[in-house]
Amino acid sequence: MTYVVTENCIQCKYTDCVDVCPVDCFYEGPNFLVIHPDECIDCGLCEPECPAEAIFAEDDLPAEQQHFVALNAELAERWPNIREMKASLPEADHYNGQPDKLALLQRD
Repeated sequence: MTYVVTENCIQCKYTDCVDVCPVDCFYEGPNFLVIHPDECIDCGLCEPECPAEAIFAEDDLPAEQQHFVALNAELAERWPNIREMKASLPEADHYNGQPDKLALLQRD
């Protein structure tokens, strides 16, 4: 099992989760974070730290978020590793909790 970053992180990109990760398994895109499934040690420290409540254990993912397992794996191979907490996106609080943000995901 691994942890997965889901849709609510899009346009928010809070990095509180990065700060507690003991193995640096987060990767950063322009407006989203992902967890590398081969690097995650399933410690669970990141899940309660996410202000957007966008991180789930793979086995606990809501059905409508299942596609984020593959998306995390794909983007973790393309994006740079992030090891330190950074400021969230300027409009993070506005986007936090808004539905249907997948179309806003910037892959490059």
